Amino acid sequence: MENGPGNQLKAETSPYLLQHKDNPVHWRAWGREAFAEAKAANKPILLSIGYAACHWCHVMAHESFEDEETAKVMNDLFVNIKVDREERPDVDTIYMSALHRIGEQGGWPLTMFLTPDGEPFWGGTYFPKDARYGRPAFVSVLTTVAQVFRDEPDKVRSNADAITEALRPRAQDGGASMAINDETLANAATRFLQAVDPVTGGMRGPPKFPQTQFFAFLWRAALRYGLSNPREAVHVTLTNIAQGGIYDHLGGGFARYSVDEQWLVPHFEKMLYDNALLVELLTEAWREDKTRLYAERVNETVDWLLREMVTKDGAFASSLDADSEGEEGKFYVWSEAEIVDVLGADDAQLFAEVYGVTEGGNFEGQNILNRLDALKLRDDKTEAKLAELRSKLLARREARVRPGFDDKVLADWNGLMITALANAGAAFDKPEWLAAAEAAFDFVFTQMTTDGRLTHAYRDGRAKAPATASDYANMIAAALALTNADNNPEYVEQACAWTHILDEHYWSDELGGYCLAADDTDDLIVRPFSGLDDATPNANAMMISNLIALSLWTGEARYVERAHEMLRRFGGALTGNPVAHSGMLAAAIDTMAPALVVLMVPEGGHVAGMRAALRDVSLPNVVVDEVWGDETLPSSSPAFGKAPVDGKTTAYVCLGPQCSAPVTEPEKLVETIKSARQVAVH
Repeated sequence: MENGPGNQLKAETSPYLLQHKDNPVHWRAWGREAFAEAKAANKPILLSIGYAACHWCHVMAHESFEDEETAKVMNDLFVNIKVDREERPDVDTIYMSALHRIGEQGGWPLTMFLTPDGEPFWGGTYFPKDARYGRPAFVSVLTTVAQVFRDEPDKVRSNADAITEALRPRAQDGGASMAINDETLANAATRFLQAVDPVTGGMRGPPKFPQTQFFAFLWRAALRYGLSNPREAVHVTLTNIAQGGIYDHLGGGFARYSVDEQWLVPHFEKMLYDNALLVELLTEAWREDKTRLYAERVNETVDWLLREMVTKDGAFASSLDADSEGEEGKFYVWSEAEIVDVLGADDAQLFAEVYGVTEGGNFEGQNILNRLDALKLRDDKTEAKLAELRSKLLARREARVRPGFDDKVLADWNGLMITALANAGAAFDKPEWLAAAEAAFDFVFTQMTTDGRLTHAYRDGRAKAPATASDYANMIAAALALTNADNNPEYVEQACAWTHILDEHYWSDELGGYCLAADDTDDLIVRPFSGLDDATPNANAMMISNLIALSLWTGEARYVERAHEMLRRFGGALTGNPVAHSGMLAAAIDTMAPALVVLMVPEGGHVAGMRAALRDVSLPNVVVDEVWGDETLPSSSPAFGKAPVDGKTTAYVCLGPQCSAPVTEPEKLVETIKSARQVAVH
């Protein structure tokens, strides 16, 4: 199909936008030029938002955007703008919020209708070419919306004004909120268990998303308050995710979510952020309990990451598609006959028994490999045999047509993966993982920085899209994780520099937190502001923890003061909807018990033993500070004035303003941390 005469996407770098460069639709990229065109023509804007790995985005593209007749209607009646939600998360956040404001359920593709000034007045998600699924035909929607825009301008204006006003952020009022303290957090963790599926883990009911921020809060609360039930809920969830069809048992890595309650049938796309967050949580759970399954899944997932998701520049790519050859999941599913062909009858029988393979299949006549009926690992000999069989099937799978690959680099998602890799590299003693994390950090720092400011996205030699608060928050967290792992103070310096930019361009005194968009991002109708969890962590929640860590590294009180101010200002929102603010509840633990482990190393001393001990205990967001020889700590540090004992490397565990007695034996360090991190609640 020839490029539509008005289609302007060929110059873009986003793989998602480039998927649409040959559509007969006269697509424009997001920007002031498109708005100017709409104003000049007095046409409404059709805004279509999706992402490269989105199955229903592909469906709507094939049905409507590649169809000449549908495209003609779109071109005649609208100025058409296509946005990659991963490249412009600020734009996506605004218009997805607008869809919710008009009472519609969210999802992608997001189809919104805007005034020429960018104000939303109506919208939906996927519209079929012909009326079905209870949805009207797309062309019918187009003609109706265009008619209303032309003939009922007062109605359009009223809708646009109401929706836009509803999108404007309001100042947080923490005055009437409950106190955020150990007792309320322990009670919240216990109450939250009502939302957890006790059999298969995750939140009750389909579809099931990993919800790592929710379960990370349960984990932290379980450790701090000695709660066994939240801890068990995390283990049940991680075990079922690790053994379910949501996990790629041949190649490693997790899909985005499961459409069912059992974690069996995934929506097959693999996203960088999900894998980062699951590696992080699996690593923390493994530190504490040394669950072999968790170690295997972390190792296999990082192997997949380093094998398939590293760009030629050393950064991490965004996603793998759900579809190949036009079919969702085709790359991943198996017939029983093909497994027999690869493995032979006897080995195929063992494999089918463990991985749930049957002649009839469990997904549209095919088999999604899973171990949900065999959650416990087998003996070492059997597991070694299964690994051999998996490698044979993986080799056969490599010959298939691969899913689409979105190789753009996103600063915020890279920050999440750098953090996870740095922590996992330290926990599993994998220096090559740490090296990969450092390489990705260096890429973002050098290639995605312009005039000292981060950019959000990079591909094909071009950095573009204004950075969001999440880009800064996640990269600050990455810098701090790398500092913990290799004791390089330059990472702390960079974290301070990025925090200064956040304070200068994203902070709102009125709102008491960081807006998603900078004050000089000039193509948005509002600046989104929230403390709510999303599929990725909220920037405000991340920054509370980051600020606490920075106060421990630098001794500067302003960081901890801002963290406490943020938590207070978000108090009302936390009280009104605590489950949706799980990330902020977890960050609240950092404000109450800033975690610092200081390793005092005398001349000629070493830290290997103490570092090894830290692999055996979970203390999320801890600052691990090595003090060598004559180095000193800030005077505000709770460990200020401490010194090595008896010429040995000495650890001090400080949770809050108090530090433990000196510890010189690695085994004692684990005991000391476990004792110090737990508090009694009534």
